[in-house]
Amino acid sequence: MLNKNDLHKYQLTGVSHILNNKYAGLFLDMGLGKTVTTLTAVNILMYEDFEVNKILLVAPKRVVESVWKTETAKWAHLKNLILCRVIGTEKQRKNALAAKGDIYLISRDNLSWLIGLYGGTRIPFDMLIIDESSSFKNPNSVRFKSLKAIQPCFKRVLILTGTPAPNGLIDLWTQLYLLDRGARLGKFIGEYRENYFNAGARNGAIIYNYNLRKNAEKEIHRKIGDICISMKAEDLLDLPGRIVNDIYLEFTPQLRTAYLDFEREQVLEIFGGDGEEAGIVSATNAAALTTKLLQFSNGAVYDEDKNVHEIHTLKLDEARQIVEQASGKPVLIAWTFKHDRDRLIKHLKDYNVRELKTEKDIQDWNNGEIEVLLMHPASGGHGLNLQAGGNTILWFSLTWSLELYQQVNARLDRQGQTGVVVINRLIVINTLDENIVAALADKGETQNALINAVKARVEKYLN
Repeated sequence: MLNKNDLHKYQLTGVSHILNNKYAGLFLDMGLGKTVTTLTAVNILMYEDFEVNKILLVAPKRVVESVWKTETAKWAHLKNLILCRVIGTEKQRKNALAAKGDIYLISRDNLSWLIGLYGGTRIPFDMLIIDESSSFKNPNSVRFKSLKAIQPCFKRVLILTGTPAPNGLIDLWTQLYLLDRGARLGKFIGEYRENYFNAGARNGAIIYNYNLRKNAEKEIHRKIGDICISMKAEDLLDLPGRIVNDIYLEFTPQLRTAYLDFEREQVLEIFGGDGEEAGIVSATNAAALTTKLLQFSNGAVYDEDKNVHEIHTLKLDEARQIVEQASGKPVLIAWTFKHDRDRLIKHLKDYNVRELKTEKDIQDWNNGEIEVLLMHPASGGHGLNLQAGGNTILWFSLTWSLELYQQVNARLDRQGQTGVVVINRLIVINTLDENIVAALADKGETQNALINAVKARVEKYLN
């Protein structure tokens, strides 16, 4: 188990920033540990300074369900913190609110319900934490208006998000308003746009985008610099050239049951025949089983006629969160199955998504003109120079091939890269995803790892 001494210097800087500012913004690149930074500060505020008694934490649904609890369990100095997840049915949510705890986590979708339950300003929390505050960027959304109404009720407010790229600064006004109610960037979104941006593409009175004015980025940073701290991975000299950020996802109980039923069905179908071949694991039938199980982990499976059957959106929802958290910075996504690609394109339709196919795609990526680039490891793994376009990789589905894994990462992590490369890996707990992670860590024992993973499942159902 990790302890407080394992925190990086920049994380301790973040802790101090939170402690010293009642209304604070912490903008950290993905993988830099904003969760443990926040929890460390909260622990001090609650159990050393006795300044805070009860905290409301608003976050995306999956983050509420797993991320904060998982991170708390990793650190010895946080073991006394009690986290209550306000999830499930209305009765379950009310029971969670009635339980004794320190931090009460609720999804953005249930925020209005919570406020209505307590009659608005009678809400019984003295600190508000907004995780992934960039998801409150729309000033006309119900979620923003809900928090805007109760913001004065909190003694402390902390917003957490990724470091925004210059073209993502247009979305900063709402987030800052939840800290200072317009003191720094203006009371109204129109005022903010007028002061720092020029209108871009438009259709009549409808403006589709805004372009930063000259020196506006520097001025915005100056305005908010007293309450917001921004840390980019490349600025932190004690970090390696790359960060591997493993994101663990957990099936719901219903999905877990469905996965185990599917696993058993596939094992019996592939290995449960009669004769000498029954239960024998070869490279061919091992590959057939792992393909099916990995498809389930990703959220969709093919039937015998190659029709796609979607089962869940767990990884898709997380991919969207990562793209959103990137705040306008490009993300390279590695996919395995064609339905991965097709579903990603559909799920990320609000962003500029393109599949890597031509030289023009490479040029546009390196020119910063593509927000999300989809690449299959086998077709884009070797020889491509993509380091100028970004420094964030998302493995939607990992590959058993160590060579392909290393080659894809090397598309960004190579000479000419100016930032620390962040390699995000989506891993569903207690599935083959974890076996692949272990195989990649073993530096090339891929074939044995695959066979052993399959043998364990065959023995489970046939013996």
